[in-house]
Amino acid sequence: MLALLAFAMVATFMALIMSGRVSALVALSLTPVVFGVMAGHGLDLGPMMLDGIKALAPTGVMLAFAILYFGLMTDAGLFDPLVRQVVRLADGDPVRITVGSAILALAVSLDGDGSTTYLICCTAMLPLYRRMGLNPLILACLLMLACGVTNITPWGGPTARAASALNLDAGQVFASMAPAMALSGLFIVGVAWLLGRGERRRLERLSGDGRLHVPDEEVLAIELTRGNDLIERPKLILVNLALTLGLLTCLVLGLLPIPALFILATAIALLINYPSVDAQKARIAAHAPNILPVISLIFAAGIFTGILNGTHMTEALADSVVGAIPPALGPYMAPVTALLSMPFTFFISNDAFFFGVLPVLSEAAGHYGVEPVEMARAALTSQAVHLLSPLVPSTYLLVGLCRVELAQHQKFTLPWAVALTIVLLAGGIVTGVIPVSG
Repeated sequence: MLALLAFAMVATFMALIMSGRVSALVALSLTPVVFGVMAGHGLDLGPMMLDGIKALAPTGVMLAFAILYFGLMTDAGLFDPLVRQVVRLADGDPVRITVGSAILALAVSLDGDGSTTYLICCTAMLPLYRRMGLNPLILACLLMLACGVTNITPWGGPTARAASALNLDAGQVFASMAPAMALSGLFIVGVAWLLGRGERRRLERLSGDGRLHVPDEEVLAIELTRGNDLIERPKLILVNLALTLGLLTCLVLGLLPIPALFILATAIALLINYPSVDAQKARIAAHAPNILPVISLIFAAGIFTGILNGTHMTEALADSVVGAIPPALGPYMAPVTALLSMPFTFFISNDAFFFGVLPVLSEAAGHYGVEPVEMARAALTSQAVHLLSPLVPSTYLLVGLCRVELAQHQKFTLPWAVALTIVLLAGGIVTGVIPVSG
C-alpha cells in the first residue's frame, strides 16, 4: 500500500509540473502533504518537513551565496575577456556556439561541482545565446549532460557514495571508467553539433531571405559586456581572478564546508570591489531577484524529500521495484542495474539509491558472479538522468539562470540524458569494465 502511494505521489507531482497547471513550488510543497495524510500521518509530518529542510539548508545557503558571488564577478567585469574570446571563436555560427558550450562545460565541470559549472558557463554563454536568438534550453541541456559525465569523478559525489556503500575504493571504481567517459564526452559534443545545426537552419528560415545574419564581432562583444559598464566597476580583473581561482581550489580541496567558502568569498568580493556600504547594498539588492526563486524551490524540495523519507515511502518504493526483478535476469544484473538506476535516481535521492538500493542489487548479483565494483560502475551511468530530477537542488539553479521552466528543461533534455546513459553503459561494456552477464 505504501509503495502504491509513493508511486502515486511521484506521478501526481510530475503530472502537475509537466502539465504546467501549478508551479514547481506549489507542487513540491502540497503534493507530499496530501499523500502523507493519505498514508495515515498527521501532525507528525511537521518534523519530517523540518528534517528535509534542514538537510537541504547547507545547499540553499551555498547556492544563495554562489549566485551572489558570481553575480558580483560579472558586475566587476571578470568574465568580460572570456565573453569576448567566446564571441571571437564563435564567429556568430550557432554550431560553433553550441559546440563551444559543450567543450567549456566538460572542462569546467571536471571540478565535480555542478553548481559552479552552471554559474560560470551561463555567465559566459547565456548572453550570447540570447543575443543570437538561440534556444536557452540547448545550453541547459548541454551543461547538464556534461555534469552527468564528470560527476563520475571520485570527487564528484556519486562515485564516493557507490564505493562507500559497497566497501570499495573510489579510485578503483572510477579509473577504468575513463575510456567510457571520454566516449560520452564525444557524444555530448556530437549532440551539441546536431542541436547547433538545427538552430542554424531555424534562424536561416526566420531571417526571411534564407541567410544567417551575424552581427559584427566587435559590436557584439561590446553589446554583451556594456551592461557591466553601468555599474560602479573597479578595474580589478586580475585580483578577482585570483580570488575566484583560490575559491575553486579550496572547493576542490575541501578546506572548509562549501557554504562557508562561498560566504567568505562573497564578503571578500564585496569588500574589494564595492567598499562603500551603499554600493554593497545596491549589489546585493540587484542580485536578490535571481536568488529568491532558486532558494524557495530548494526549501520546498526539502518538504518533498522530508516526507518521502520520513513516511518510509522511499524504502517501500525501492523494495517493490527490487522485488519485481525476475530471477532469470540475475546473470544480467549489471546492465539491469544501469537501466534501473535511471528511474531510481530520478525519483529518489542519490543517497537513498546508493546506500539503500545498490547494496541489495549487488548482493543479488553476487550469486551470479557479478562483482560489486562492476555493479558500482553500472549504477553510475545514469547521472545525467539523475540531474534532471526535481529533487536535485542544482537543477533549480540551472533553470533559474537560463530562465526556462523545469518542465520544459526535462522534456527537452530527457531523451538526450537517456541516450547518454546508454552510450556510457555501452562504453563500459565494450571496454570490459561492465559485464553483460556474470
